[in-house]
Amino acid sequence: MPKYWPTLLALLVGFAALVLGFHTHIGGEDHLHAASRFTARVGFPFLIIAYSASSLARLWPNDLTKALLRNRKWWGLGFATTHTVHLFALVHVLAAQAEPVNYLVLSPAIFAYVLLYAMALTSWKWAYKALGKWWKRLHTFGIHYLWLIYAAAYVLRIQDPGQRAIAIPFALTAFGALGLRIAAWRKGKARRA
Repeated sequence: MPKYWPTLLALLVGFAALVLGFHTHIGGEDHLHAASRFTARVGFPFLIIAYSASSLARLWPNDLTKALLRNRKWWGLGFATTHTVHLFALVHVLAAQAEPVNYLVLSPAIFAYVLLYAMALTSWKWAYKALGKWWKRLHTFGIHYLWLIYAAAYVLRIQDPGQRAIAIPFALTAFGALGLRIAAWRKGKARRA
């Protein structure tokens, strides 16, 4: 199996979510909002795997966690792929709105896409060498910012009874991934001490 299979899988599930959303009316949502929501949801596991891979490998080193860490770039590029499909759905949602787009409200999401594409473009060895310590800063800040966007979105949706069934497990997964990062950081700190 090629090492880039997570990105191919992301392309497949991203387009499947888009098509399903465009042909579904769940809970009274129009098809554009459904496509936007579905494409965001299918990207979440790719983000969580990329976010947690190094922590899992540090906490429980085994063949599976080492493979996740080795392929973390491809999981991250998979997330970028699903979120490119998600962006396509979002643009259609915004174009269909009667009121003008408030770019100030959208600025956190726009910044997330800037970071996402900066990380995707610098996921190669030449970029790592060219950017030096800035590569690690970009990717560390970027992955945490993307995590924060998802975590905040799902925590805020817990208040909506219609979205609670998805929001609670997704929020718990996001905070579980953060817990893994903290535990791995503490283990590394203890080992260095």
